[in-house]
Amino acid sequence: MIKKWYFYASLVVIITFLSLGFIPSNHETKLWFLIEKTDGSEYIFPSKEKDDYPKIANVPFTGNRLIGFKEAVAFKESQGQYRLVNTLGYMGKYQFGSKALRAIGINDNKAFLKDPALQEKAFMALLAKNKWILRYEIEKYQGKIISGIEITESGILAAAHLGGAGSVKNFFKNKGSRHFRDAFGTSLKSYMRDFAGYDLSFIEADSNATVND
Repeated sequence: MIKKWYFYASLVVIITFLSLGFIPSNHETKLWFLIEKTDGSEYIFPSKEKDDYPKIANVPFTGNRLIGFKEAVAFKESQGQYRLVNTLGYMGKYQFGSKALRAIGINDNKAFLKDPALQEKAFMALLAKNKWILRYEIEKYQGKIISGIEITESGILAAAHLGGAGSVKNFFKNKGSRHFRDAFGTSLKSYMRDFAGYDLSFIEADSNATVND
């Protein structure tokens, strides 16, 4: 009789514990996100205050090939959120500006935000275009140490995503003594360092890369 009582009591405790694990928690939207609706679309706008952004020290490592590079850049740019629009108007998982979108054949910003597959194609197209624009810099400087940074192809392409291919050319022209920083203070050098060593040999340089390729 006592053994049965212990059995049933233990069973009740286990069921209660498991049930609590499936009760959804009540998460409130973080204060540094403002949710607005425009024309029926819901966008997420980070705060204009730089100090409100979380400090992202460690980017999750998902391998040193293309998929790992893509997810690492996405996490740094938007924490992987396709619908994110920042206070400067940069959009999507990879935080594209309108100028970069036009360069790869995208003219509808709203459609771009609503289409994850299009955003992935856009990132690939921009990689291919930047790899062509920076082909000489990649060949000349890959493996060298400039301004304390070991130069790699993936680091160069990540830096181009942050500041544009022209900023990367200027970095090498000035031997690293002058380099781009975005509106939030993120430096070209930090992208070259943080995204070094990924294998992007799969990406073919293409001067005319667009999302329709």
